[in-house]
Amino acid sequence: MATGIDQTALDKLQAAASAAQKAAESAQALADQLAVGAAAASGGAIDPFVFRLAIFALAVFVGYYVVWSVTPSLHTPLMSVTNAISSVIVVGALISASVAVGQSEDDGAGASRFYGFIALILASVNIFGGFLVTQRMLSMFKKKG
Repeated sequence: MATGIDQTALDKLQAAASAAQKAAESAQALADQLAVGAAAASGGAIDPFVFRLAIFALAVFVGYYVVWSVTPSLHTPLMSVTNAISSVIVVGALISASVAVGQSEDDGAGASRFYGFIALILASVNIFGGFLVTQRMLSMFKKKG
């Protein structure tokens, strides 16, 4: 049974995860609008792929600083919440890995199956490792004796 302090931390963690998910959704919508707008404003001179790649690079830096600014007591629970994100990746990887190979070699189905399989393996390792870390963290709070 969780104490008042543990429940407060859990509530704050869930609120932070919810806010992060909403921010990610709005950032994705904004990135798509900016990519289309930049391509249209430049007459097609800026490729939307290059623009999205620049946004991805910026997101890597922002994500790095956001993760490292989390207090150590909330870091492991926050990272274990990302197992839900990895489960979505597993669903996408299963869909990608189950693409039927067509008649021609240049339809991309073989590459899709390969990358889907690699994504499935990596996401599964991430989920399993996340559960191990969470279990280890929770065992630190159990009373001994």
